[in-house]
Amino acid sequence: MQNRYGKLASWIYHLDKPIGHSFGDLEYYRQRLTGCDGPILEPAVGNGRIFIPMLEMGLAIEGFDASQDMLEYCRQECLSRGLPTTLTCQTFEQFSYDRRFAAIILPAGSFQLITETTSARAVLKRFWDYLLPGGRLIVDIDPIESIVGETSSARSWAVGNGDLLTMTGHRAEIDYVKQTTLSHLHYQHWRDGALLSAELDLFHLRWWGVEELAFALREAGFVDVVVSGDYQHGRQPRKGDQIISFEASRPGR
Repeated sequence: MQNRYGKLASWIYHLDKPIGHSFGDLEYYRQRLTGCDGPILEPAVGNGRIFIPMLEMGLAIEGFDASQDMLEYCRQECLSRGLPTTLTCQTFEQFSYDRRFAAIILPAGSFQLITETTSARAVLKRFWDYLLPGGRLIVDIDPIESIVGETSSARSWAVGNGDLLTMTGHRAEIDYVKQTTLSHLHYQHWRDGALLSAELDLFHLRWWGVEELAFALREAGFVDVVVSGDYQHGRQPRKGDQIISFEASRPGR
């Protein structure tokens, strides 16, 4: 199972990207969602890094994720703060709600976890279906060079009691036709030099061209597509940007 975010992967993610940790996206989404007067949905909500600060702003936001392990971190963080746990375990392709939303947000490149082009386009249409007239979709993607450029990594986290978590990764494949990468991510839990548990994730990502995704959004029915570089709304992306954001609307009101 690809991109599964199992127990060790989720633990490391939560240590490395705790609630409120920002890449510039938290401030950006706060600004873009200020004054939003309807419900908000965050697919691939993860541990709640963005979700929980949005709840603390008083926004009516709910989320889903395909990983039960990631959701458990989000639930526990919500409970410790006395926040409502409006969370469900669902997938991009099959999520279902009995209402529509004023905004749907996908920070930190989570849309790129959908690696099949046909599925990705169908998910965009699904987002459109679940937006209220006039509702907005905000999606972040990583620039192509940041996806194809990274080849290997090794990191570790000391977690007390002599325990150590490690993550090593290496690029296994780049498919320039399908516009996907495959990385092997090894997660390990050590105690006093002995391996307690390990996981291997076959981690897939798809990269998008800027005009390609803008076209796909319009093809799904979105209008008023605004593309921004490095969380500067309305500033066209340029070489060297670390993130590219798309904001588009469902027609109506």
